[in-house]
Amino acid sequence: FAVTYVVDVRSRAVSQPPDQPPNHTSRSHNGAGETPNGEPPPLSGSAADPFQMATSRVRRFAQEGRAVPPQPTVMVVFSSASDNETPGDAVLESDILEEGYRKPALPVPNLQLGKTLRTLDAPEEFPEVIPLNVGGTYFTTRLSTLRRYEDTMLAAMFSGRHYIPRDAEGRYFIDRDGTYFGDILNFLREGELPQRERVRVVHREAQYYAIGPLLESLEDTQPLTGEKVRQAFLDLLPYYKENLERIVEIAKLRAIQRKARFAKLKICVYKEEMPITPYERPLFNSLRFERSESEAKLFEHHCEVDVSFGPWEAVADVYDLLHCIVSDLAERGISADQQCIGVCDKHLINHYYCKRPIYEFKITWW
Repeated sequence: FAVTYVVDVRSRAVSQPPDQPPNHTSRSHNGAGETPNGEPPPLSGSAADPFQMATSRVRRFAQEGRAVPPQPTVMVVFSSASDNETPGDAVLESDILEEGYRKPALPVPNLQLGKTLRTLDAPEEFPEVIPLNVGGTYFTTRLSTLRRYEDTMLAAMFSGRHYIPRDAEGRYFIDRDGTYFGDILNFLREGELPQRERVRVVHREAQYYAIGPLLESLEDTQPLTGEKVRQAFLDLLPYYKENLERIVEIAKLRAIQRKARFAKLKICVYKEEMPITPYERPLFNSLRFERSESEAKLFEHHCEVDVSFGPWEAVADVYDLLHCIVSDLAERGISADQQCIGVCDKHLINHYYCKRPIYEFKITWW
């Protein structure tokens, strides 16, 4: 590109005192090529440099003490260089600019394009009939069956957005136990529910595959419905799960120490918060609302047992809680037998004794 400077130098009439006539004396040049005022001779014609002329006028006005006229207006025009111009003509010469008016060039950022984004593969096309290998068990079903419910893991797997590995025979492989996958397919096909003895395990598989309609249906059938009711009762007991862990740990340590196949524990299970007996209930109820805090502390004690359960406020009684304890231990593969061996006879106050029942649990390890 060629750079052209257009300088607008507007001459203005300089006011002089009225008693002095205008100075029309022509300036002569000395031998050094300067005027008497020490200015370089003005250039004429096309050879005149606009910047040099403007600079000379400013210097002359400054020497004579007169007001400096307005600075010339400079307009820079960029135009494409013609064929007969040399590359040097398009470059701005630095010697025509004053040092004070130079501005540092802005650094040009080093633009580096990032890595090209990997193009996503096109969604995989599935056949209408899908062969499956679920943990080594083979199944065959329709694609629409696997996509029956949108918000499920199976629908997402076979949506075409995810990669699914295949086995040597070309079946789509799911790394999951396939024992109960048939129950999953039967529900997706016809809404069929598993038999009662398989409800718990199928419920666990339905949680893995995130099949919400199957989960809701299973939770409304036995034994999961009964489990909801039982859990509502157990939520009333403080530290129930922690107490179960204590039973297992204590029984294990005692069996190891004694080198025995079983261990015995004393467990207190009581429903009422305060110790009472049937014949003491009327008197106790009268004292229940009238005793002071100091008197209440006389009833607080801990029975000399390994673990204590209670108290709670519900219709379910002590035998219901004992059944829950034995059932939950059996769920963990621990065999437990229990029997009542008496009550706590610790004397508290007046004729009150602790009457909390104590049960002996026998934990068999093998």
